[in-house]
Amino acid sequence: MSGNTRVVVIGGGYAGVMAANRLTLRDDVTVTVVNPRPAFVARLRLHQLVGGSHPATVRYEEVLAERVRLVVGSVDRIDAPARVVTLESGATLPYDYLVYAVGSTTARPEVPGVLTHAHQVAELEAAERLRAAVAALPAGAPVTVVGAGPTGIETAAELADGGRRPVTLVCGGVLGPSLHPRARRSAARRFAALGVTVLDGPGTRVTEVTEDSVRLTDGRAVTGGLTVWTAGFGVPDLAARSGLSTDAAGRLLTDETLTSVDDGRIVAAGDGAAPSDLPFRMSAYVAGCLGAHAADTVLARLAGREPAPVDMAFNAMCLSLGRGTAIFQIAHKDDRPMRIYVGGRPGAKLKELACALSVKHLTGEARKPGTHSWQKDGGHRARRLRERAGLPAATPEHAA
Repeated sequence: MSGNTRVVVIGGGYAGVMAANRLTLRDDVTVTVVNPRPAFVARLRLHQLVGGSHPATVRYEEVLAERVRLVVGSVDRIDAPARVVTLESGATLPYDYLVYAVGSTTARPEVPGVLTHAHQVAELEAAERLRAAVAALPAGAPVTVVGAGPTGIETAAELADGGRRPVTLVCGGVLGPSLHPRARRSAARRFAALGVTVLDGPGTRVTEVTEDSVRLTDGRAVTGGLTVWTAGFGVPDLAARSGLSTDAAGRLLTDETLTSVDDGRIVAAGDGAAPSDLPFRMSAYVAGCLGAHAADTVLARLAGREPAPVDMAFNAMCLSLGRGTAIFQIAHKDDRPMRIYVGGRPGAKLKELACALSVKHLTGEARKPGTHSWQKDGGHRARRLRERAGLPAATPEHAA
């Protein structure tokens, strides 16, 4: 391709910003990021916004490369044949390549009463509304947090550690399913020390949320002055709305280079990507790595090279349990938790370091594009793909 190449990045989160910054490696590429907000949202800290210990936003001037143009707005549709993005305002942005980095949000719940009576945390505006609602509660009014994944655990702990009591955490199953049982027991002890009531087990799925209670499958009703819903994540429906192929959850279907199965000029990254219909776990860490790889895929094509398949390992997962305690769960490369974890204040320091690095990696890539790197998985993903295709799980060239 000769002349200037226009790349539009939809989404200004961890994946979109990383991709945009890395694309500035080439002087003949102009990059435009479209994002609905004028500030970068540090989603890892939204529970802190609720608790009042962090604003959870960063100025884009701090994380975006100077050459990247920011357009504040929401995308209404992608016209892939015409290579045009249409904004809700009616404005259009033509592109030569498109990076689809729309991120994720709270899944649309099917449980009756959630949309009417529960607050959410997954987006900046929702977290701001929840913070105001918590501040307006009278002293001693109960709070019920539904969902025992990272968001639910961190939100419940943040509220209790900040003095909001009583708090009940309704797990809908296992407390911290991504944690090793040893780390899970540590989290349970921390919640007990904070005075948080943890309801876990098969009978704790929520069947209905009312104005003043949360009803469970085992027949119990948890009385709550305020309900926070953190159960599950979903993705925007932009890809499906634009006629592009998606997985069952609405993520854009791609090959292993993160290229859309429908269009070689569209590359996906972050929570909204489903490479080979085998998406990675949603997280800021994954988003940053996939954002960099998406940019590498575009850059390879511009250089006339075949893009490489995505290769990424997991090494840890960290959950804050209030301001002074956290669990830093060490993981195998394929994201299985090990027995090893760091808890207490050392864990909290590692958690804070991880949050800080998630932004520092973006600023580093803005200043020196191409420098962000990550651990590779040693063949675990290739093995899973081969097993799914009915091929031998390990051959000399695919063995880990």
